[in-house]
Amino acid sequence: MKDGIHPNYREVCFVDLSNGFKFVTRSTVQTKETIKMEDGRELPLMKLETTSETHPFYTGTQKSVDNLGGRVEKFRNKFAHLKK
Repeated sequence: MKDGIHPNYREVCFVDLSNGFKFVTRSTVQTKETIKMEDGRELPLMKLETTSETHPFYTGTQKSVDNLGGRVEKFRNKFAHLKK
């Protein structure tokens, strides 16, 4: 393999900002921050808005669109008072 053309593939710590859940995996993501792990390692840090720990699809708190009513029905309910 040619030198200098491949990204740096290393362990990276990903942190879910909504609940603080951390996990370590290998990645080529470029980060400017680092984090000190409990075992003494210092790893690059990547902050995430959501992970499988907080995403509604994985946690089972997802709301079905069918249960909330259709768009047309919501529109009619919202503007029913304006009917002449």
